Amino acid sequence: MQKHVKKISLLLSTFLLGSVVAGCAGGTGNSGSSAGGSAPSGSNVIKIATQSPLSGAQSLEGDGIKLGAELAIKDRAEDFKKLGFDISLFPQDDQADPKIGVSNAEMLISDQDVFAVVGHYNTGVAIPSSVKYEEGQLAMVSPANTGVKLTEEGKKTVNRLVARNDQIAPAAAKYAKDKMGITSVYIVHDKTAYGQGLADEVRKAFADLGVKELGYEGVTAGEKDYSSIVNQLIAQKPDLVFFGGMYAELGIIAKQAKEKGFTGKFMGGEGLESNDMYKIAGDAAEGIVYATVVSDIRSQEEGKKWVEKFKTAFGKEPGAFSPFAYDATLVALNGIEKAIKENGGKKPTREQVMNAIRGTTDFNGLFTKVSFDEKGDNKYSQVYIYRYGKEKAEFVGEAGK
Repeated sequence: MQKHVKKISLLLSTFLLGSVVAGCAGGTGNSGSSAGGSAPSGSNVIKIATQSPLSGAQSLEGDGIKLGAELAIKDRAEDFKKLGFDISLFPQDDQADPKIGVSNAEMLISDQDVFAVVGHYNTGVAIPSSVKYEEGQLAMVSPANTGVKLTEEGKKTVNRLVARNDQIAPAAAKYAKDKMGITSVYIVHDKTAYGQGLADEVRKAFADLGVKELGYEGVTAGEKDYSSIVNQLIAQKPDLVFFGGMYAELGIIAKQAKEKGFTGKFMGGEGLESNDMYKIAGDAAEGIVYATVVSDIRSQEEGKKWVEKFKTAFGKEPGAFSPFAYDATLVALNGIEKAIKENGGKKPTREQVMNAIRGTTDFNGLFTKVSFDEKGDNKYSQVYIYRYGKEKAEFVGEAGK
């Protein structure tokens, strides 16, 4: 996976600086052996890294992932102290850039105190970075990545909580036809591993449902003017534009299309989920529909309490993937705790942690139940539908129900 940092308070910055120990300076970690199965360092510190965009256009959601992980670490810190270990957050800014993600991954596997990575936000960053994690036997638990390829390469280190594009796309297409009355679609994607992967899956799903395809085009992420594709949409007049990509680009497209008189509807995946959609699209945001892997956490009492705890801790609303980052971190910590106990209370190896995390079965997170299959996919993942209203995205329901 879905997925602008607002100014973080001085208090939070001070806390993070202390929590990541000395390795935070300059974004680098402690040096050491990169062999995941070798003896761990003599330190009693266990670091959980995050990889997500903390700067740039997607930083709002990337920061939400980091803070969700931080809250989970805070909640379980005392449990690990009783075991004789200090757990700390080690956040990394992958800038939504594959090269940066890989560079960060190389640094993380060289730090013997890093035992798990919670991330990434972008599938296109997660896939190349996962190659490095596999080399270092460093377990990754993704709270957001939906690209099919991520778990199809047989890596023992790669796990995810959320549904895949080949689950999301059929659910979205069926909703569009059955509930929105769509008979024609124009498919646009942002040429990324996530966006094009979702577009290709939804293309097949719409074809299977007999929905007429009027176009299939890629656009370049990061541009400010999408007049070329908007003009095609106006000429073709599809009932629906399905966008495989992120909210920043779709927001611009929807705004420019409305200004030119386009009356069709817009839909996409979890990449469209962000409160910044209103800042970008203006009143064109209203009516945009997206299929996502994240349920309506505020509909449950425990979810409401967690949101308030998050706001108290950080002075802001959680991001779209903060809840799953919280659960992904709990899954990682549960695996580490299991490995410690199976290792006689001693600091485990990364290989032991990797195996313990992959062996997660019927773990009850706060927001999702988790059992990983042999590929690292969660057997309990779900797909949900939301629609942007006048002021916020409104939960429609679980796809298929």
